Amino acid sequence: MRTLFAISVAFLLVLFQTQTALSANLVAQVSLASQTMVVTQNGIVKYRWRVSTGRKGFGTPTGAWSAKWTSRNHRSRKYNNAPMPYAVFFKGGYAVHATYETKRLGRPASHGCVRLHPSNAATFFQMAKSNGLSKTRIVITR
Repeated sequence: MRTLFAISVAFLLVLFQTQTALSANLVAQVSLASQTMVVTQNGIVKYRWRVSTGRKGFGTPTGAWSAKWTSRNHRSRKYNNAPMPYAVFFKGGYAVHATYETKRLGRPASHGCVRLHPSNAATFFQMAKSNGLSKTRIVITR
C-alpha cells in the first residue's frame, strides 16, 4: 500500500512539473547526470550547452521553478564575493550564471548553482529577460 502511494505521489509530482513547465514558453532543462542544459522556446530546442552543477558536498536542488530575478553583474555574498555574471535566480541563492572556469564545464564544480560559459549565460540571461521571468522555467533533474 505504501509503495502504491509513493508511486502515485511521484507520478503526480512529475505530472505537475511537466504541466508547469509546459505553461512557460522558455524552459531551461538541466540534467545533473549529463551536466547539460537544453533551452527550449515555445517547445523548440534552441540550445544545448554544457554546465557545471554542485560538486560533492554542494548539491544542486532538483525540481522546477519560475525565474525569480536577474542580476547582470552579481557577486556572491556567501562565497567571497565570487563573480556570478548574467545570473538568473530561481530558488533563494541558486542561479543559472556565467563562470570563467570554462574548463570545468561538463562536470560538477559549483557550490550548487548552474554554471554556463559566459556567452551562453549572456544568451540565456537576455532570453529570460525578454521572455518574462514568470514565463521562464528552470527544471533540474537527476
